[in-house]
Amino acid sequence: MRNNNGDGARPGTDPQPSTASDAAASTAASEAAEQSAAAKPISEEAALPVSKTDDKSRVLGRDAISLAKVCLIFIIVVAGVGLAGYLLKFIWVGLLPVILAILVCTVLFPVTNWLRAHKFPRALAAITTLLGFLAIIGGVFAAMAPVVSSQGASLVSQAEGGLNKLVDMAKDLPIEIDAAKVQEVLDDAMAFLKGQASNIATGVISGVSMASSIAMALAIMLFVAFFILKDGDKFLPWLRTYSGYSAGWHATELLTRVWNTLSGFIQAQAAVAAVDGLLIGLGLWVLQVPLALVIGVVTFFASFIPVIGAVTAGALAVIIALVSDGLTKALLALALIIIVQQVEGNVLQPMLQSKAMGLHAAMVLLSVTVGSALAGIIGAFLAVPVAATIAVVFRYHQEMASLRAGEIEAKNIKISTSEGHDTVMELYEKLEASSAR
Repeated sequence: MRNNNGDGARPGTDPQPSTASDAAASTAASEAAEQSAAAKPISEEAALPVSKTDDKSRVLGRDAISLAKVCLIFIIVVAGVGLAGYLLKFIWVGLLPVILAILVCTVLFPVTNWLRAHKFPRALAAITTLLGFLAIIGGVFAAMAPVVSSQGASLVSQAEGGLNKLVDMAKDLPIEIDAAKVQEVLDDAMAFLKGQASNIATGVISGVSMASSIAMALAIMLFVAFFILKDGDKFLPWLRTYSGYSAGWHATELLTRVWNTLSGFIQAQAAVAAVDGLLIGLGLWVLQVPLALVIGVVTFFASFIPVIGAVTAGALAVIIALVSDGLTKALLALALIIIVQQVEGNVLQPMLQSKAMGLHAAMVLLSVTVGSALAGIIGAFLAVPVAATIAVVFRYHQEMASLRAGEIEAKNIKISTSEGHDTVMELYEKLEASSAR
C-alpha cells in the first residue's frame, strides 16, 4: 500500500527548495546589495533605528506644545484666582461672619457635644455654649476697662515726658545732632501714635467691610454659629443625599479632615496664646509694669496672628515699660518677652501646631505676610487657617492619586470619618481595584 501525505510527495522527501539552491540565492542577493551600497553611499543617520532618528524639529514641537499646555493651565488658574478675588469683594460682607463662626465652632463644638451627652436638647446646648463663650469674653474686657481708663491717660503723659528725656539725652551725646530735627521727628512720631487708635478701629471696620457695623457682623456670626452648633452634624449626611455615593463620601472625608485641622489649629493656637499671655502678664506684674493685665490679655488675642501678633504685643509691652519706668525696666521687659517667645517658638508651637496643621514654618510666615498685605489684620488672622485648608485638600488629592497609581493601598490610608468608616474604606478599595484593572 502506498502512503501519501496529502500533497503528492513521497515519504521522507522535503517539499522545500534544496540547501544548495538557498545558498546560491542568498549569495546572489548579498552580492547585489553590496553593489548597490557601493553605488549609493549611506549616511550614518539613515543607518540608525527609526526610534533614534526622530527629527529634532518634532522634539522641539512636542516640547513647545507641552509648554503651551502648562502656560494655558497657569493662565486659567491665575484668571480663576483673580475672578474669585474680584467676586470676594462683593460677598466678603456676608462671608467673613460665616468664616469666623466656623472657626469659633471648631472650638465650641466639643462643649456642645458634652452638653448633649448630658441630656441637653440641641437648641439648649447650643445656646448655653454661646452664652458661656460671650460671658467669658465680655468678662475679660469688662475687667480690663477700669484699668485702661485709670492708667491710660497717665501713660500718654509719661510717653511724652519720656520722649522729651530722649531729646535731652541726645543733646548730651558726644556726636553732633540737630536737636530741632530730632524734636521734629519725635513730634511726628507722637502724632502718629496718637492717631493709631482711630486707624486701627477703621481697619477693623473695613475688614468687616460695609456690614453697617461691627455689632451687625457679630450678630450674624453668632446666628450662624448657633445653627452650626445645633445642626452642624447633619450637614454631611444632607450633602451625601444630593451629591451621589462616591462624591458624597469623598466630600465627607475631605471636609472632616478640614474640620479636624481647623479645630486642631485653633485649639493649639489658643493653648500657645494662653501660655504667652499668662507668662508675659505675670512677668510684667512682677516687674511692676503698668497695665500688666491688659498687656497679658492683648498678648493672648494677638498670638492668634502668628509672628506678627507676638512681635506687636512684645513691642507694646517694652514701650509701656520704657515710658513708665525707664530704660532698665524696659530692658528687663524685653528680656522677659524674648525668653517667652523662645519657649513658644521652639517648644510649644512645633509640638502643638505641627501635629494640628503639618505646615512648615516658612509656609506659615509666607501665608501671614500675604494675608496681611491683602486684608490687613483680618487677613493675617485668617491666613494660616486658609493655608492649612489648602494643604489638606492637596494632601487628600495626593493620597487619591497615589492610590490610583498603585503606590499605596487602601489599608494604608488613615480614615478621619468616624461615621461610615467602613463605607469610605470600601470606596477606596473599589477605587484601588478599578485602577489596577
